[in-house]
Amino acid sequence: MRYLIIGAGAVGGAIGARLAEAGQDVVLVARGKQYEALRERGLLFEAPDGTRVHRPPVADGPGALGTLRADDVLVLCVKTQDSAAALAAWGAAPVEGGGTAAGRLPLVCAQNGVESERLALRSFRRVYAMCVWLPATLVEPGVVRAAGTPLTGILHLGRYPAGSDGTAREIAAGLERGRLAAPVVDDVMRWKHAKLLANLANAIEALSGVRTDDAGAALYRRARAEGEAVLDAAGIAHTGPEEERAVRGDRITLEPLDGAPRGGGSTWQSLDRGAGSVEVDWLNGEIGLLGRLHGVPTPVNDVLQERANDAARHGRPPGATPIADLAAAVDARLRATRSPSP
Repeated sequence: MRYLIIGAGAVGGAIGARLAEAGQDVVLVARGKQYEALRERGLLFEAPDGTRVHRPPVADGPGALGTLRADDVLVLCVKTQDSAAALAAWGAAPVEGGGTAAGRLPLVCAQNGVESERLALRSFRRVYAMCVWLPATLVEPGVVRAAGTPLTGILHLGRYPAGSDGTAREIAAGLERGRLAAPVVDDVMRWKHAKLLANLANAIEALSGVRTDDAGAALYRRARAEGEAVLDAAGIAHTGPEEERAVRGDRITLEPLDGAPRGGGSTWQSLDRGAGSVEVDWLNGEIGLLGRLHGVPTPVNDVLQERANDAARHGRPPGATPIADLAAAVDARLRATRSPSP
C-alpha cells in the first residue's frame, strides 16, 4: 500500500513523516513554497523523540505521478475550503488496470469538520473518515513540528458514512507502525462531530490569542453549548468528554521542544501565515448551517465565523482582537437576536 498525502502541511506532514520512519511507501503532495521546500530540502520533522529529515517522493499534483497504482490510498489533508478542487483533480487520475481514482481507490478525509466526506462521496466510491487528534505546526515551508508524546496522534478511522472493512484495517495497520494510534471504528462520524465541537474554540484562539484563560474558556462554553443544542436538534450523535479521555488518556502529552515558539491550532496558523482563508465556514459555520436547518439560533458561532473570515480577508495576525471585544460583539448579537423584529 502506498500512502499519497494530499496536503503535506502540518498534519499531513506529520503523518507522512511517521509513515516514512516506519518504512511505509509514502508520497508527499504539496503546492507552492511547501512543495518547493520539500522537493529541494526534504521534510524536516521535529518531535520529542528527535529531529529527522525525510526525503520521500514529492509531487505537486496527480499529473506528476502519472498512472496511479492499484494499491494507492489517497489521504486528504487539505483544509476543507480546498477539498473540492483537490477531489476534482485527483478523482480523474487514471489507475493502473483501468478506471480512475474516484472509481477505484480509497480516499481518507483526514480533516477537521464533517463536510469533506460528503463532498467526496459525490464522486468517490470508497470514502473513509478520519478523526484527527494530532497537534502539529507548519513552522515554515519544509519544517513540521509535532509535540505529542509518546504518540504523535490518535486517528480514529472508519468507512463513511458508517461501518468498517478490511481496507480500513490495512490503512490503520500501516499508520500504527509509526507512533500513531489508528483505532478502526464503525461510528467514526460520532468521533468527528465531537472533534467539531472542540474545534469551535479555534476561532476564539485565532482572533484573541487566548483559549484557556477564564474569558476565553467562558466564550468557548457558550459556543459549544450552541453546538451541542444544534447536534441534538439534528439528531446527530457525538462522543462525550469522558469517552474521549478514556481513549486518549496520557497517550498524547505535549512536550515543549527546545527553542520552539508558541503556536496555535489550525485556524491560528492560517492567520499567522497570511493564508487568506480559514476553515471556520466548516467549523463554526457548520453549527450555523445546522442551526438554520433545524430552527436553533447560533449567534455566538455566527459572530466567530464572521470575525475570523474578516481577519483572514484583511490579513490581520492572530491575537489582534482582545477577548473582551470579541465577547462584547457576541453579547451585542445576542441582544439583537432577542429583540423583536420591527
